[in-house]
Amino acid sequence: MSSPASNLQEVFDRQIQILSLTRRASTMNGYRATARSFLAYLRAAAPEVGRLADLRRDPHLLGWFTSLCEHEPAFSTKSRWSHLLLLRRILDDLAAHGHPVPSNLILRDDFPPLPVYLPRPLSSQDDQLLQDELRRTDTLEALALLLVRLTGMRIGEGLDLSLDSLRQIGPDVWGLRIPLGKLHTERMFPADPAIRQTVERILTLRSLHPTAAAAGSAAFLLPRSGARSTLYTTLSSVLAKTAERAGCSGKVTAHPLRHYAGFRTTPGELVFRP
Repeated sequence: MSSPASNLQEVFDRQIQILSLTRRASTMNGYRATARSFLAYLRAAAPEVGRLADLRRDPHLLGWFTSLCEHEPAFSTKSRWSHLLLLRRILDDLAAHGHPVPSNLILRDDFPPLPVYLPRPLSSQDDQLLQDELRRTDTLEALALLLVRLTGMRIGEGLDLSLDSLRQIGPDVWGLRIPLGKLHTERMFPADPAIRQTVERILTLRSLHPTAAAAGSAAFLLPRSGARSTLYTTLSSVLAKTAERAGCSGKVTAHPLRHYAGFRTTPGELVFRP
C-alpha cells in the first residue's frame, strides 16, 4: 500500500508532467524545486497529511511560508515569492482538474513585497556622446550596439537578427524583423532612416568580415566566429570601452538596455550604473 507521502508525490509529479508539455525546461526546474520544498516540509512537519483534501492554510501552508523565511539567505525574497507563485499555480491546476484542493490556501497578501530596482537612465548628453562614438568607431560590433540603441531590442535579439531582417512592408515603409526573444514572439519594428542606414552599413562591413561565409554565420546579420555567448561577451566589452572612450559619466552596461522601471522616454534608451 502506498504511503500518504508517496500519494501526494505522485499527484504533484503527474501535474508537473502536464505542465511540462507547454513550458520551457528551465521553467519546469522551478516547478520541481517548489514541489520538492513543499513536500519535504510536509513529510517533516505534517506526515499525517496524505491527501490534497487534508491540506489546511494553517498550519500547513503558513508553516511552509515560515520555513522559507527561516532559511535565509538560501531563500531570498524573490525566491520565496517565486515558490509561492509556482505552488499556487500547481494547486490551482490540480483544482481545475477535479482534485479536492481546499480554496484560499495561498492568498495575495502572502507574497512578500519584492524590492524595486530602478536603473538610472543615461543622461541625454551621455546618450548622444555614446551614439556619436559608436558611429565614429564604425565596426560591426559598434554598429550592432547602435542598432540595439535605436530599436530598444534586447542584446540577445540583436545577436539573432537574420541576414534579411530589414524588410520593405509598404511604399517607403520599412520594418526590422526582430526574432524570438524573452517573450517568445517575433515582432516588426518600424525602421526609420537611421535604422536603415545602420543595417545597410552593417551589411557592407559584414561582406568584408572573414567569418561571414562560415556555416555558423550564414543566416545571421552579425557573423559569429564562435559560440553565441562569445559574441555577447564581445559586444558587452565593446560597449563598456566605447562608453569610456566617449567620456560617459557612468559605466554603461549591456543587460539593462531596455529596463526602465517606468521612466523610459525613448525606444532603446541606454542606462548606466555609477
